[in-house]
Amino acid sequence: MSWNPALDPSCPTGDMVDSIETVIVPRARDLGGFEVRRALPAPKRQMVGPFIFFDQMGPAEFVTGQGIDVRPHPHIGLATVTYLYKGKIHHRDSLGTDQWIEPGAVNWMVAGHGITHSERTDGDLRMRPHDLFGIQTWVALPEAHEDAPADFEHAPKDSLPSLEGEGKELRLILGTAYGETAPVKVHSEMFYADALLQPGAQIPLPDDHEDRGVYVVAGAITVAGDSFEAGQMMVFRPGDRITLTAGDEGARLMLLGGATLEGPRHIWWNFVASSKDRIDAAKEAWRAGDWAHGRFRLPPGDEAEFIPLPER
Repeated sequence: MSWNPALDPSCPTGDMVDSIETVIVPRARDLGGFEVRRALPAPKRQMVGPFIFFDQMGPAEFVTGQGIDVRPHPHIGLATVTYLYKGKIHHRDSLGTDQWIEPGAVNWMVAGHGITHSERTDGDLRMRPHDLFGIQTWVALPEAHEDAPADFEHAPKDSLPSLEGEGKELRLILGTAYGETAPVKVHSEMFYADALLQPGAQIPLPDDHEDRGVYVVAGAITVAGDSFEAGQMMVFRPGDRITLTAGDEGARLMLLGGATLEGPRHIWWNFVASSKDRIDAAKEAWRAGDWAHGRFRLPPGDEAEFIPLPER
């Protein structure tokens, strides 16, 4: 094991915790009729494997003329994936990518040295009522890839490995698990999967990854006799064999984890880095606003506005 991201080094062991190291109850934030629940980073956990940011978006219902408008903004030192259950989001980035994010598909944006992107509800979709529900995650990059060129990769739903049987369906979004490998290229060892369980169905967590967690999206599960409901994340001790059992109404889960990184990460606004100097350099580059020759460019087709650098 390398660096362990648990902030409390005196976590109890053995039967005292039934193999669960940390239980995270996400912080809820209302963005004007659109609720976001943030599970990572948390006071007792910065990361689960390389996953450093985990937001549940919605579920939300938008009336005609409404939607999301996340103006162009920068990232460094991370990769993002927004995984939708319902709805669509229009993604544009400074590489020239123009891609709709749709349910079950993977849009893997690697920021590296720097990228700018926007996320919108626009076009015909905004002209009618629509729903939005999904999970947005950031994956911190290993030090060797923090300053690599930005990249973007799209994997449609049908290209992702899927497993089905015994009352469960699983789709592998990123990395390797259960003998399968997802198609997008990742820069460290990880797994990320969408699992749908019928009432009473069981699923084991992969036991070949150092760090492992589960987020309950819907329904409830039991682990070693304890019940956990929607909106909770559990992080498990390395090496323990863990089986998750769905409750009476079934469950939908996001399974995540992987190898821990070389050390903790600094997070400021949309920037993630292994050093404060990298964060400070990105701040100055965005503040300068040299879109033609500087470190950051605005997305083609969405250049009329951007989110200013926060004053904090």
